Amino acid sequence: MGLFGKKSEGGILDVIRCDQKEYLIWKWRPSGEALSTNKENAIKWGSSLRVKDGETAVFVYKQKGDGPNQEFFEGPIDETIKTSNFPIISNIIGLAYAGQSPFQAEIYFINTAGNIQIKFGVPYFDISDPRYPDFPVPITARGTLTFNITDSKAFVKLTRMINFELADFKSQIQAMVVRKITSIITNIPEENNIQAVKLPSKIDLISDILEEKLKDQINKDFGVNLKRFDLSAIEFDKETEAFRNLEAVTVQLQKEIAVDTARAQKDVNIKNLHDTQSINASNMDETLKVQREEMQRAQKLQTETLNMGAHQLNQQTVVAKTAAESMGKMGQGGSGGAGGSMDPGSMMASMAMGTAVGGGMAGMMGNMMNGMNEQQNTPPPTPEISYLVAVNGTQAGPYNLQQITEFVATSEFTKDTNVWKQGMDNWKKAGEVAELAGVFSAPNTSPPPPPVPSNENPPALPNENK
Repeated sequence: MGLFGKKSEGGILDVIRCDQKEYLIWKWRPSGEALSTNKENAIKWGSSLRVKDGETAVFVYKQKGDGPNQEFFEGPIDETIKTSNFPIISNIIGLAYAGQSPFQAEIYFINTAGNIQIKFGVPYFDISDPRYPDFPVPITARGTLTFNITDSKAFVKLTRMINFELADFKSQIQAMVVRKITSIITNIPEENNIQAVKLPSKIDLISDILEEKLKDQINKDFGVNLKRFDLSAIEFDKETEAFRNLEAVTVQLQKEIAVDTARAQKDVNIKNLHDTQSINASNMDETLKVQREEMQRAQKLQTETLNMGAHQLNQQTVVAKTAAESMGKMGQGGSGGAGGSMDPGSMMASMAMGTAVGGGMAGMMGNMMNGMNEQQNTPPPTPEISYLVAVNGTQAGPYNLQQITEFVATSEFTKDTNVWKQGMDNWKKAGEVAELAGVFSAPNTSPPPPPVPSNENPPALPNENK
C-alpha cells in the first residue's frame, strides 16, 4: 500500500515543502514558527507533502514506550497525506479524534543534490626527513574539500537534526580534517620515499594520498560523501634556520648520489664492453672454425678427385697391358697355319686398341694437370679503366680508354673536358690526368694524300653515280 493518495479536492490546510535555495538540512515549520513546539509539530489533517528531486523528507515522531522513529521520503513527491495509506498515522493519532486529529512529527528536508565546500588551513607543524631526523622544519598546508549527502539514513543516524546549523557542522569537519592532514603529511616522506624539501613539488600526489585516506573517515564520522579534495599549497617556513640546514644537507646528498650514479653507470658500461668483446671473440672463433672445416672439406674433395683420376689411369693401364699380351699371342692361335704365323687382322686391331688406350690415358692425364694448373695459376681479369665525362653540366659514361680515344679523333673529347673515376677526389680536366695523356698523343694512322704534279691537275674523284 502506498504512503500517499491522490490530491484531495480542496481542503489542503498546509503544504509541507522546502523553498530554500542553498541548504543542507532545513526544518519545516508551519506559519513561520521559530521554535520546536508541539504546536509547530502538529501536522494537520489534509496537508500535502511536496519533495523535489534531489531532496529527502524525514518525518521524526515518537510512540509510547519507543524512542524517536523516522520515515524517509525521497523526491519527487507531490501527494496529499491520508490516514488510510500512511501507516504511521494510525500509531500516532489520538483515538479521541476518531482518526482525524493532527499528529505530532518533526519534518526535515535534506539536500542530496547540492555540494558543500569547506576551506581549510593547517597551522605550521614540524616535519622531518627520515634521512635527517635532526633537522625538523615547520610546514603548512591549505586547500578545500567538497562533500555531499548520498545516504540520508546514515546521515540522520550520525547527526542531531533539531536546531542543525551548517556552520557548526563545517567546523566539526574542518577540525577533523586539519588533525588528520597533520598526521598524514608528517608520515608521507618516509612512507612514499619523498625528500621533505620536495613535498611542495609533489602537491598533486600528496592531494591524492590525503583524499584516499580522508574519504572513509569523513563518511564514517559524519555520514557525508567526500567528492573532491584539493590541496592548493604546501609551504615551508623558509625564514627558519632549520629549513636552511635541511636544504644544505639535501643538496650535498644529491651531489653524492650523482657521483655514485655516474660511477655505477661507468661500471655498467665497462661490463657491457667486456661482455661485447667476449661475444665478438666467441663469434670470431666460431667463424674461423667454420672456415677451417670448409677448407678441409674442399681439400678432401680435391684429394678424392685426384684419387678418382689415378684409379681411372690404373684401369687404363690394365687394359693396355691386356692388349699388349694379346699382341704377343697373336701368332699362336691363328687360322690353322703352322710355325706361329701372325694374323694381320688381329695385329691391326690390337695396335689400334693400344693406340686408343694410350691416347686416352695421355688425354686424361693432360686434362687433370691442366685443371689443377688452371685452379692454381689462373690470374684474375685485368680491371678496365673507365671515366665519367661532364659536358655543359651533363654527366655521361662511364667510357673506357678505347671509347675516349675514338671521341678524341672526332674532337668530341679534348684536354679541357672534365672527367672523373673511382678514387678521384673531384672532377679534373682530361689534360691534367696523366693516365689520359696517351689518348691525345695517338698517331694518325691514315696515309698522307698522294703528291700532286706541278704541271698536272689532280685526278678527279670517282663519281659514284656513274
